[in-house]
Amino acid sequence: MAMMKRVLVGAVSLAALLAPSLPAAAAPDVVVAAPARVMPLGDSITYGDKSPGGYRVGLWQKFTAGGHSVDFVGSRTDGPSSLPDRNHEGHPGWTISQIDANITTWLRAYTPQTILLHIGTNDMWRDPRGAPGRLSALVDRITTLAPNTRVFVAMITPISGMDSTVRAFNATIPPMVSSKAALGKKVHLVDQYHALTTADLADGVHPNARGYYKMATTWYNALLTVPGSIGYRST
Repeated sequence: MAMMKRVLVGAVSLAALLAPSLPAAAAPDVVVAAPARVMPLGDSITYGDKSPGGYRVGLWQKFTAGGHSVDFVGSRTDGPSSLPDRNHEGHPGWTISQIDANITTWLRAYTPQTILLHIGTNDMWRDPRGAPGRLSALVDRITTLAPNTRVFVAMITPISGMDSTVRAFNATIPPMVSSKAALGKKVHLVDQYHALTTADLADGVHPNARGYYKMATTWYNALLTVPGSIGYRST
């Protein structure tokens, strides 16, 4: 009996030596999401005329406070030193058509995941009647070239002395956005018009610092309603 136990123990020991060693369970990969690429797109209000950096300053602060990892993208770099990321596509004096003429290049160069589109202010002096059609065509171009990009289309901010013109243009934007969303396009409405009053303007056109901060709040609240538009909160 003792001999049998010794044989069994020896067999078990030999099996243990010959068996291949199993690796320790691998630790799960830690996936670090890349910052969400956000393109501020428009005219001097996106650039930040009358208050350097414009709404981008307050919006960046909100991203940071909310724990969101965001990368502003664009061919221009402007703003105060207090704004860590100063890239954008805000072009003073530009109209919808000028943005449309360049959007293909920008989309290919920067592949934004999210676009903040505030454009049409300069069209109010030049050709307000044709502005709705041009804006619709611009949105179509963006959603065709970059169908996975989320496009936040703003009703433009007030202009002193041109309220009826601005209101007529803005009234066309909600049904335009709704019709494209119904087709499955990733477009979203942002009401920047009612976020400000003429008391929030520095010169009757461009917001003052308070007005730009209100714009930042409006953008941020809109972005929060669309999962993934500004990435996911870091933990």
